Amino acid sequence: MFKKTLLALPVLALLAAPAAAASGGALSLVPENATTVGFVRVVDLRSNPFQLRVFEEADKLSSDGEGARFLAEAGLNLREDVDSVLACTTASDEGRGRSLVLFEGRFDPARLAAAVAKRGAARHSVTGGEYFLLKDESHGSHGPGAVAFVSSHLVVAGSEPAVIAALSERAAGGTGFSSGKGLGRELHRVDPAATAWVLVDVEKSRRAAASIRGGDGPAAGVVSALRSVSLIAMEATVESDALAVKATGLSSDEETRGLLEDALRGVTAAWRLAAQEKSPQLVAVIRKFQVSRDDEGVTISGKLPGDLIRSLSAEARAHRGK
Repeated sequence: MFKKTLLALPVLALLAAPAAAASGGALSLVPENATTVGFVRVVDLRSNPFQLRVFEEADKLSSDGEGARFLAEAGLNLREDVDSVLACTTASDEGRGRSLVLFEGRFDPARLAAAVAKRGAARHSVTGGEYFLLKDESHGSHGPGAVAFVSSHLVVAGSEPAVIAALSERAAGGTGFSSGKGLGRELHRVDPAATAWVLVDVEKSRRAAASIRGGDGPAAGVVSALRSVSLIAMEATVESDALAVKATGLSSDEETRGLLEDALRGVTAAWRLAAQEKSPQLVAVIRKFQVSRDDEGVTISGKLPGDLIRSLSAEARAHRGK
């Protein structure tokens, strides 16, 4: 239950809002060979119309019997104590990449440690500190999860090798990611003030890219073109009662950039046609989305009004309830 509680928030937050904004402490622990890095400033989601999905799921965890007991013993309030989440993965030819999630906020390391130890987690000491190997028999080939309560402001979780490496790098002064090493060289692609952002090194994630399926219609063209780009950068920013979103695909090949631009324009046109019948309120919003191309890549950007997001979320919840 602890592992589900700990790892659910970043996934839900990234789904709710697809810094440079993260603090230097979190960014400095991202591996130089990371292939995907995503950040969510959870504190921005506490008092706006876009927080509902994240905190609804957090409330579900808090109301679960065992989950509630763990949170109480750990002195952890997911709504109030977690300020930001930074998640990253590394890829390998064997398909067994490492995952790492860094939580920043306000924590009680001693109470957290006691709570996980009570549930069978084993304490280990390594260079840079201590971590707990979680008791979980459903981890499969990736091995059990691990967590380190580094300080009252930082918790590190993920696969055991990734957590050990993060502790070692912290002791050595950091990985250098925040100063431009590895995928960190692309941090300038995202707005430091963004509520959430994601960077994906597609060239180093070819196995994952090859497995992406776009189905039929205009979306298939976008997916096909994305397999040929070198980098994908996405960000979302809360602006009053609207969510500004932007996604960019980079490619050094002019033909690929042209194909991606054409595919994105085709998708927005298809969205408008579909929306006219099912969600008329979406048509005006989609018309305002912009697709642009330069010598580096193609970008699509626009804004989603808060009332539209609330309406679509309500429809989704009603559909799930059927």
